[in-house]
Amino acid sequence: MASLLTGDRTISFYVCVIQYNIFGFLAATECYLLAAMSYDRYLAICKPLHYTIIMHGRFCLQLAAGSWVSRLLASSIVTGMILQLTFCGPSEIDHFFCNFNPLLNISCSDTHLVELLSSTLSFIFTLPPFLLTVTSYVCIIVAILQIPSPTRRQKAFSTCSSHLIVVTIFYWTITIVYVLSKNDTLRDLNKVFSLLYTVLTPLVNPLIYSLRNKETKEALRKALGKFMDFRRIQAIQANLCKINQNGENLDTSIAIWIAPLDGLLTHARGKRSSSAE
Repeated sequence: MASLLTGDRTISFYVCVIQYNIFGFLAATECYLLAAMSYDRYLAICKPLHYTIIMHGRFCLQLAAGSWVSRLLASSIVTGMILQLTFCGPSEIDHFFCNFNPLLNISCSDTHLVELLSSTLSFIFTLPPFLLTVTSYVCIIVAILQIPSPTRRQKAFSTCSSHLIVVTIFYWTITIVYVLSKNDTLRDLNKVFSLLYTVLTPLVNPLIYSLRNKETKEALRKALGKFMDFRRIQAIQANLCKINQNGENLDTSIAIWIAPLDGLLTHARGKRSSSAE
């Protein structure tokens, strides 16, 4: 963000490594958090009577803490290995940020050990949450298809459809960036695909999970309504000032512009009356 705002694209080596460490830590933690959310949806749909017993506050805290601690350990190990490499070649990184493959491409050392370690840790720490996510959704889909009522089936599917979209985008782009990135055709698209799971997925998470909440929807609707009313009143005041500055009759201008303002006030009083009822 600093590079975009200032135009300065230079970054020191250690800051670049720190950026990669934070990026790798947060991106990998997302795998576990998505798995935890899929397990939450599985319990809500397949075992609703046991949901409150299993998904209590302490267990949720343990899931979140386990996600952060395990991924911090794995990311720190890989970062420590990168710090042991020698960088004596070109200092230009062909990417938007300090990612794993672009860093290794500018190293003069043998990177096979680092790549093997990274692949092993990715297999150990990424495959289990991925399998848990897939298993949870297979069970969810089977349970939804067994619901006889179309209305209940649609309602059950709507509770997990948004999360399923995020999971699909996240793992699909990660597979392209890290598994298929050696392909010459996809290498040029690597940077674009990396934005999908680094920017798009975290960006839509609050929107998707919050907008499923009725209270959040109602609060957003009221805020937008107040904002639109405020903009209308501002426009009316601006028009009144403009007409007055042009030397026209102020009484006539008030008569012309007071009607919309009066309508807004009447509309607002009607809302308060219905809310009181």
